[in-house]
Amino acid sequence: MTKDLIPLRIAGVGYSVPETVITNDDLTKLYETSDEWIYSRTGIKERRLVSGNETAIDLGEKAAVHAIKNSGMTPDDIDMIIAASTAPIEMYSMGCQIHKRLGISKPIPAFDISAACTGLIYGLSLAKGLIASGMYKNILIVATDNNSKLLDWTDRGTSILFGDGAGAMVVTQAEDGIDDIISINIQSDGNYDHLISLPFDGKNCPLVEPAEVKESLIKMNGRGVYAFVAKILPKYVEELLHNSGIPADKIDYLIPHQANIRIIQAVQERLGLPAEKVVTNIDHFGNTSAASIPIALTEGVETGKVKLGSTALLCGFGAGMTWGAAIVRLREGIC
Repeated sequence: MTKDLIPLRIAGVGYSVPETVITNDDLTKLYETSDEWIYSRTGIKERRLVSGNETAIDLGEKAAVHAIKNSGMTPDDIDMIIAASTAPIEMYSMGCQIHKRLGISKPIPAFDISAACTGLIYGLSLAKGLIASGMYKNILIVATDNNSKLLDWTDRGTSILFGDGAGAMVVTQAEDGIDDIISINIQSDGNYDHLISLPFDGKNCPLVEPAEVKESLIKMNGRGVYAFVAKILPKYVEELLHNSGIPADKIDYLIPHQANIRIIQAVQERLGLPAEKVVTNIDHFGNTSAASIPIALTEGVETGKVKLGSTALLCGFGAGMTWGAAIVRLREGIC
């Protein structure tokens, strides 16, 4: 007999961003641009960037503390950490670093995943399966990025887009039998991996033939990314809703990856959603990569844009190319 699957509850969410604000006008000190040029093409007015020795691990710790507090749990209640990052600042497990920072008194599984800007959705899909099986009860998902350290700040087309930040989510077994993940789906197509790249090639052993040493900076074909996502994402989201048996007008909020306002508007128009149902903060945070969906969710609740006791569609895409979406219940008390 098949064991009944255990439903998942979203228990708490949180976020953290750096204090340093860089406006579009500030960027005119680096290259020829203007606030109007950047805003009209991206919807971005300003972004937050790490400063000094601040890293994605610092941001992830703060977001995790925020989410755990909102969940009503303590760090020792957590029995797994999944850290999602576009480009981990520590290749030997940011999850382990966050475990240490939180002061969790016992060993638990902690590991990293990299699905670029779709990281939160991929992490949520993993957590759903692990909780459904009964293997784990309380899982912390931390999506955190500091892409500003990996940008070519002479590349106007790419560097204007990104900000730094972290978002976190605590998920647990739902004791009332109601699953907060109504539907979830993740996808990828490696045939488009050339659109966004970040090589970490290192150097060959001096005893073998040397390889070309590549610069470890983010390279992006902005037009190519836009064309790919504009073609794939609106139709994909529409199909997810159809396959779930949920009409678009029954979704209370669309909370998308904050990459470009034009892409967000394309999804909004495809679903026929009014502006008040679409949650955006790209104007003041920019593209915070894996962190953007949980930041938009948490900030939306805190500012009153998102009312709890509602249903939201989370969707995103990222390098790889990866994409994914989840239809979730947002209960009272998550924030």
